[in-house]
Amino acid sequence: MKNLKLKAARAILDMSQEQLAEAVGVTRQTIGMIEAGKFNPSLHLCMAICKTLGKTLNDIFWKDDDNER
Repeated sequence: MKNLKLKAARAILDMSQEQLAEAVGVTRQTIGMIEAGKFNPSLHLCMAICKTLGKTLNDIFWKDDDNER
């Protein structure tokens, strides 16, 4: 499942995948794969992403019941 919440939070801050990746210590490809739903990040990485974006784990990584159907 694509992580559109991550992409939207990044876009609100006008931050590129590359900028976010550099801020959290991963490659741009890793951020792209998380957004595409092709990579399940560690809790440590999730927390780093949320801290960088000023969001909570629930804001970015919690799946809404409506979107799971």
